[in-house]
Amino acid sequence: MKLLKTALVCTFAIGSSVALPSLVSMLPGVTLGSVYAQEQKTTKVPALREKVYSQLARAQKLADDGDAKAGLEALDSIKERSSSMNSYEIAMMYNFYGFIYYNENDLPKAIASFEKVIAEEGIPETLRVSTTFSLAQLAMANSDYNKVIDFLAKWDAINTKPKTDAYYVLKSQAYYQLKDYQKGIDNINLAIAQSDSEGKQPKENWLVLQRAMYYSLNQTDNVVAVLERMVKLYNKPEYWVQLGGMYGETGKEKQQLAILEAAYQQGFLTSKSDLRQLAQVYLYNQLAYKAASVMSKAIESGVAEKSAKNYAFIAEAMVQAKEENKSVSYFAKAAELSEHGKYDQRMAEVLVNLEQFEDAADAARLALDKGSLDFESNAYVALGMAQYSMQNFDASILAFEQAEKHKKSQRLAEQWIKYVKREKLHAETLRTALL
Repeated sequence: MKLLKTALVCTFAIGSSVALPSLVSMLPGVTLGSVYAQEQKTTKVPALREKVYSQLARAQKLADDGDAKAGLEALDSIKERSSSMNSYEIAMMYNFYGFIYYNENDLPKAIASFEKVIAEEGIPETLRVSTTFSLAQLAMANSDYNKVIDFLAKWDAINTKPKTDAYYVLKSQAYYQLKDYQKGIDNINLAIAQSDSEGKQPKENWLVLQRAMYYSLNQTDNVVAVLERMVKLYNKPEYWVQLGGMYGETGKEKQQLAILEAAYQQGFLTSKSDLRQLAQVYLYNQLAYKAASVMSKAIESGVAEKSAKNYAFIAEAMVQAKEENKSVSYFAKAAELSEHGKYDQRMAEVLVNLEQFEDAADAARLALDKGSLDFESNAYVALGMAQYSMQNFDASILAFEQAEKHKKSQRLAEQWIKYVKREKLHAETLRTALL
């Protein structure tokens, strides 16, 4: 049986900042005063002349000193002379443009600049590979998820080293945002499997992403398995609560009870929704007194509202726990906060069972006066029984006659009317005999 289905909201978030290679690493083998011609595979890399590099460095310093506008203007002046620059120098110029735009959080222009870097043929392959991957990261930060996939495909085509978990995670994130959950789960699973094979602990946000995609694919057993691992590795309150919800959704009520009770004992259940969920689970598992106790403490601590609904929950739990005496005060509180008479009616029924007939009659009358009852006949039955027990036979018959008008209680009311009339006659006969 599915109990307390809990929709999991994916808490994974893409950060606005993306880790990019440092400026120095983007200029491999180049220092002021020295000029190198690098060769990667069969690509001949032209030299980055010191004059050009110093101009680029000047633009960078202006930007680093907080004057991005001046840095861009310096680059613009260099760009005006780009016809005299070689392919590598042009790539480095756009590289500097890219970093300044990135630091200014202008992602579209940063992406456009770095795309111009990899468009140049005369650059080291290491630069092409790292910049292409950085472009995928920037596209993710810019919420352009199709471009993320495109850039990763280009990176995959030129990369010669083993794929890292960062590749699989980024690809998974993009597919998740594109709602292609199967491809997304395939990639995050590869990242986690790689981490596991190296004896490392998977990062928390990987498991968050994995859980969210399994949930979107309606693979609830896998969601449970991921949450069990998250509880074990990260021990956060929200994971305990989510695991409890998923146990309920997959019909594992005993495990749900165990995990939520353990979370409660550790102080992990602090919100009103969490505490109400625990109370409902207790009630479902026939631990009614514990259910009432949890909700009562939640109200006393100010976590849950002093509402009619909450007081009625406690009252009904007390009834199930065979603590009807304790239920009355909670029904009374619920009734005071309600315009309808439903809780007054329930209180009347309980008071009849407790043989507090005068109070039961008062509660039944109040319920009928307030109205909006789901089963009005029950109020008349409770009133009739209370009046009979107080030997108010005529009032009892009148109440049962009203109950008789309702199909639900017609047969019961007829039986009571006959019985009360006989008792009335018997009482009158006895009274006459005594006279």
